[in-house]
Amino acid sequence: MAHADPPVRRPLSSPRAAALAGVLFAVLFTTALALLRSSLPETLASDTDWTNGGMTTRLGIGLGLVPFSGIAFLWFMGVVRDRFKDSEDQLFSSVFIGSGLLFLAMVFVSSAIAGGIVASAPLITDEQSRSEMTTFGRAVMLQVSNIYALRMAGVMLISLATMWLRTGVMPRWLAFVTYATAIVLLFVTSLSLWATLIFPVWVLGVSILILVQNYRRREAAEVS
Repeated sequence: MAHADPPVRRPLSSPRAAALAGVLFAVLFTTALALLRSSLPETLASDTDWTNGGMTTRLGIGLGLVPFSGIAFLWFMGVVRDRFKDSEDQLFSSVFIGSGLLFLAMVFVSSAIAGGIVASAPLITDEQSRSEMTTFGRAVMLQVSNIYALRMAGVMLISLATMWLRTGVMPRWLAFVTYATAIVLLFVTSLSLWATLIFPVWVLGVSILILVQNYRRREAAEVS
C-alpha cells in the first residue's frame, strides 16, 4: 500500500508589504510627537496650565495616535528581524528585541501619564494643586520619554547596526548612519525635545530602503 508523501512545509516569511509598517509608524509617531510637544510648555513653570483650551484637543489627538504607532512599530521590528533569516546573532538579537520593547513600553507609559493628567486635572478645583500636579506630571513624562525611552531606542539601533555589519543583509553605509543616529539618541535628545524626531525619520528611511529592495528582488525573480 502506497503511503502519501507528507506535505512540504514552506518556511514562513514576512509579506513584502509589511515594510509599510515602518512608514506608518514614522507618520503616526511624528504626528503624535509634534502634537504632544507643541502642547507642553518649553520649561517647567508652576504658573503654566497646559490642560486647558486648544492644548487639550491637541493632546487628545496625539495620545490617540500613540497606540496605533506602537502597533506599527512592532510590525517594523518583525520585518527588520525577518531579513536576517538563519544568520541572526542571538546575543545582539536579544538586545535588539529587549531594548525595542522597552522603548515602546516607556512611550506607552509616558503617554498614559499625560492622558491621566488631562483626564483628572478638570476634577481638581484648587488652582495651586492642579498647577503642581501638571508640573510634576510633565517632568515625569519627559523623564520617561526623553531620558529612558530614547536611550533604549539608541541601544536598539546599536545592536541592529552591529548585526547589519556582521551579516551584510543591509548596506554598510546604513549601519554607520544607524550608529550616528544612536549617538544622537543617547546624548543629544536631552538637550532638545525636537531631536526626538530623528528616530521616526530613521525608521522611515530604513522602511523605504526595504521596500525598494523587495521590489528589486521581485523584478529579478520575474525576469529569471
